Amino acid sequence: MKAKKILVMGVSGCGKSLIGSEIANSLGLPFHDGDDYHPKANVDKMAQGTPLNDSDRIGWLETLNRIYIESNAAVIACSALKPAYRDILRRENDDLVIVYLKGDFETIWSRHQQRANHYFNGESMLRSQFETLVEPSEAEAVHIDIAQDVNQVVQACLDAIKERKHAPI
Repeated sequence: MKAKKILVMGVSGCGKSLIGSEIANSLGLPFHDGDDYHPKANVDKMAQGTPLNDSDRIGWLETLNRIYIESNAAVIACSALKPAYRDILRRENDDLVIVYLKGDFETIWSRHQQRANHYFNGESMLRSQFETLVEPSEAEAVHIDIAQDVNQVVQACLDAIKERKHAPI
């Protein structure tokens, strides 16, 4: 059975949108960038440099969960920093494959500094994401090191998804 519902997770700047869209293209699945589904209040808050809290995220996560439930297949990029957030995304999606893009603060901060016109604002917000992050276990998610180049990361993701689903992609 081919993986049809995939969550690409990690802190801001780890490459979720790029890697998620590449995975979706490779597998012929629709891609949704979780950032596009934040309500305006969340975007405004982050643009001011204020980290989101749990109550800010709940409605957003439930919206992303509905995308999975209402779709036969989807790749969604979403930070999913805490187990409770991943639990919301997994509701009625027992076959969800989670890909965790893992990197250290310095690598990701250097990438952040190269981004233009993104509402996620500042080093303190990235530090807040790292402080909030509860890494998924290797049983819960495949862990992919983002220190490699994009093509290597995408291939590592595809290989890990294939292995996780025990079927050819």
